[in-house]
Amino acid sequence: MAENKTRPTEASVEHYLEAIADEDRRQDCETLAGLMARATGQPARMWGTAIVGFGSHHYRYESGREGDMCLVGFSSRKGDISVYGLNAAPSHETLMPKLGRHKAGKGCLYLRNLREIDLEVLEQLVAEAAQAKARGHC
Repeated sequence: MAENKTRPTEASVEHYLEAIADEDRRQDCETLAGLMARATGQPARMWGTAIVGFGSHHYRYESGREGDMCLVGFSSRKGDISVYGLNAAPSHETLMPKLGRHKAGKGCLYLRNLREIDLEVLEQLVAEAAQAKARGHC
């Protein structure tokens, strides 16, 4: 079975954030890093070359595929900031309509910027998702 290519690295989160050319996007990502660190109680760590992740958990799918991944994380992509892992939050269904302007994919949340987001709702989603995954409830 193929190994997961996204693994924790020793790369610098600060360097990753500093390399984001757009100042507004860089500030949003710095804010998001602080929010996720606070909500998870975990330090930021690079996963692969482009994901800022917090904590880790072991997952196993029904297909048999398994591996380790950050509890929650984000990446500055070309169009949006991709946020990973929030679907595990027990209050996901009730909190998402309160979040603000976003797009949602199967496993990701896409944010254009944080000005359009209720950061308290986002922090609650992050905290709940991280706790659920840490307890193995997802």
